[in-house]
Amino acid sequence: MYAIIEDGGRQYKVEEGQQVEFDYRDVPAGDEVTFDRVLAVRDDDGLKVGQPTLDATVVTGEVVSMAQGPKLVVQKMRRRKASRTKTGHRQMYTSVKISKIDAG
Repeated sequence: MYAIIEDGGRQYKVEEGQQVEFDYRDVPAGDEVTFDRVLAVRDDDGLKVGQPTLDATVVTGEVVSMAQGPKLVVQKMRRRKASRTKTGHRQMYTSVKISKIDAG
C-alpha cells in the first residue's frame, strides 16, 4: 500500500514504515504529523485517485529528527570588474517516519 501526498508544493510517494525528508517544520521530535492532502492511494482494492484530493484519507507520521542537507556553494563573478562573492547555503529538513495510511 502506498499513497501520493502533497506537502510544500511537492509530491511524495510514501509507504508505511518509510522515512521521508520534508521541508523544515518547527515541530519537536516525537510529535505526530498528519498530511491531509492525499492525491492518490493504492491498496488491495486498486488505485483511488482524487480530484484533486481524496476526502477522508489521511497519512500520519512521527517526526524523527531535524537535519541539514548538503552544503551548496553559490559563486557570483562579474567579468572584468574584479568583483566576486562566494556564499553557501544548507537547507533544513524534517525527517518523518510514515506510521499509518488511513484510506477512510
